[in-house]
Amino acid sequence: MKYLMVMILALFWSLTGVAHAGYGVTKPAYAENGMMVSATGMTLYTFDKDKPGSSTCVDACAAIWPPYLAATGSKPVGDFTLVARGDGKYQWAYKGKPLYLYAQDKAKGDKSGDKVKEVWHIVPY
Repeated sequence: MKYLMVMILALFWSLTGVAHAGYGVTKPAYAENGMMVSATGMTLYTFDKDKPGSSTCVDACAAIWPPYLAATGSKPVGDFTLVARGDGKYQWAYKGKPLYLYAQDKAKGDKSGDKVKEVWHIVPY
């Protein structure tokens, strides 16, 4: 029964692109209100200290700024690419810049992470 439930949830997440802890998403971001948002509608950010194709936000940083994870088997599309993380997971990137969520954003449209320490920014779209 547990296996069946896991398979049903995995199918739901893959068809809808909904993120779930540890599962990532199957499609890249989209535009809403002039900014890029995740498949679940949450604001996405970039980090000035990242180098193209590489994420430097790990450990404590990643707890505050969770990487926008890609589901296993996701493929680059257009300006969206994948960045390998040290834990073996992949993170979506836009034009080479890794994408992140912000733990303090609680609802769609929240963008309280914009300009934090002048190194975190929403992604205009």
